[in-house]
Amino acid sequence: MRAIELNGFGGPEVMEWTVTVDPEPGLGEVLVEVVAAGVNRADVLQRRGFYHPPGDASSVLGLECSGTIVQLGAGVEGWQVGDRVCALLSGGGYAELVAVPATQLLPIPDGLDAVAAAGLPEVAATVWSNLVLTAGLRAGQLVLIHGGGSGIGTHAIQVARQLGARVAVTAGSDEKLTKCAELGAELLINYRTQDFVAELAGAGGADVILDNMGAAYLERNVEALAPHGKLVVIGMQGGVTGTLELGTLLRKWGTVQATNLRGRPRVGPGSKAEVVAAVRAELWPLIAAGEIVPVISEELPITEAARAHELLDDASTFGKVVLRVRE
Repeated sequence: MRAIELNGFGGPEVMEWTVTVDPEPGLGEVLVEVVAAGVNRADVLQRRGFYHPPGDASSVLGLECSGTIVQLGAGVEGWQVGDRVCALLSGGGYAELVAVPATQLLPIPDGLDAVAAAGLPEVAATVWSNLVLTAGLRAGQLVLIHGGGSGIGTHAIQVARQLGARVAVTAGSDEKLTKCAELGAELLINYRTQDFVAELAGAGGADVILDNMGAAYLERNVEALAPHGKLVVIGMQGGVTGTLELGTLLRKWGTVQATNLRGRPRVGPGSKAEVVAAVRAELWPLIAAGEIVPVISEELPITEAARAHELLDDASTFGKVVLRVRE
């Protein structure tokens, strides 16, 4: 098969579309012929040498894909060769074939384009596991979503609205904020010209904050929490070392929790299998009904993977970037 391999760590130019060894499905796995792969910031970090895959994962980039099952490994039940699926991966998506644990598969809903479906598994699993399973977001609460124009942000807005929550977002341009409003966001904050802490204070604080910035926003996020609020950190775009004002956190009875999707075990409590099962049971019917839709910013051929990473690097996208591997 062909896959994107790294010839070193660095800029987008280190990625090469080249011939490599076909994967074999192991116990409980299936082999998927890939149609498309979603592009994530974790891929950019791995390309730069800052985010290494787990020991049992493929070194090929790509944390999600869509395609067709072409082979079943031993012990697989509930799936058949020919099934259209999308999958949450620990790696290997930027390729023509990928071996996937069957517990990390999701059926592509009827009527949903397979290329668009490639941009769903990572955001769906990330958003549902953090907003619902971790933070317990419920109707009537106010959630602040940093990076509202990102793939995760555009999905999180829609999920929060379906849960009956009120949504505040930050983004770096008025154009992105307008698009966030079209998805259901109510409180629109341009982080270049507005102070999100002050804006949230006027709304009584956020019951839940979904944060991709990490250290740079840590102290201010705590200030922006409502009493008994929950801050869930899912990224470190703003650095890894920050200041936590415990007095403010204590006064608010607040919670700070950091989570990681790629590092979860395959099975067991808190596993990828557990998250995917919850997504399939609770979130997938909303996607199948068209209540929540994938937001795709750019669709590029796999041979233009470098261009896809450049788009993420300059933060010009709204929604997901997807790489098309085959028609």
